[in-house]
Amino acid sequence: MQEIVPRWEWRTFTNDLKKAEENIRKHTEGKSRESAEVYILSEVSMDNTKVRDNLMDIKTLQQVNEDRLELWLPIMKGTFPLPVAEIEKVFKCFRVSMPKLSRDQYTFEQYLDEVIRPSKLLKAVNVLKKRTGFTINNCIVEIADVKVDDKWIKTAAVEMEDPSMVIKTVRELELDTFPNINYLRGLKNLVGMK
Repeated sequence: MQEIVPRWEWRTFTNDLKKAEENIRKHTEGKSRESAEVYILSEVSMDNTKVRDNLMDIKTLQQVNEDRLELWLPIMKGTFPLPVAEIEKVFKCFRVSMPKLSRDQYTFEQYLDEVIRPSKLLKAVNVLKKRTGFTINNCIVEIADVKVDDKWIKTAAVEMEDPSMVIKTVRELELDTFPNINYLRGLKNLVGMK
C-alpha cells in the first residue's frame, strides 16, 4: 500500500497572473491535461471533496503555517458505486447531517440526485480544468484554466512535501504578490457561496 504523504500547497485564482506566469513559463512544460470534475461544496466545511473519473476524492486541510501555506492530506479515494459506509465518511467531511439513505450503495448519478442535491447546505459544481504542469525546485507547479458555470478563471499553484521549498518557489516566481486561495475558497467565490 502506497504511503499517503500530505503536501504543502500555495494557490491563487486570478485572470491576470502578470509577471508570475511569464516566470513559470520560462521553465520546461510537463504534461498538459484536461479533466472534467464535480466538486461538492459545503457551506460549513473547507474539506476538498470532488469526483473525477468515477472516484470520490477527499483532501482535508491539516494546518496553515506562518507563510500562509496550507498542508492538505488525502484521506479517501472511493469508487462508485459508493457504499453507505463511505458516504458516511464523506458527510463527516461536509460537516452536514447525514440524510436518510434508502440504498446500500449509490452510483454517481444517484449520489448527486438523491443525496447531494436535496441538501440546502451542499452544492455540486461542474468544473472543467485545462492544466499545464511544471517541475520547479522539485515542486509541482501548475497553471490551469478553470471553467465553472460558464465562467473562466486562471489558477496557479505550487506544492510539495517541504514547505521551505514551496515558499522559496512561490517567491522566486513572484506569486507571493497574490493571496493564497485554495480550490474550495476559489470555487466558493466563483459560485457566490460564503
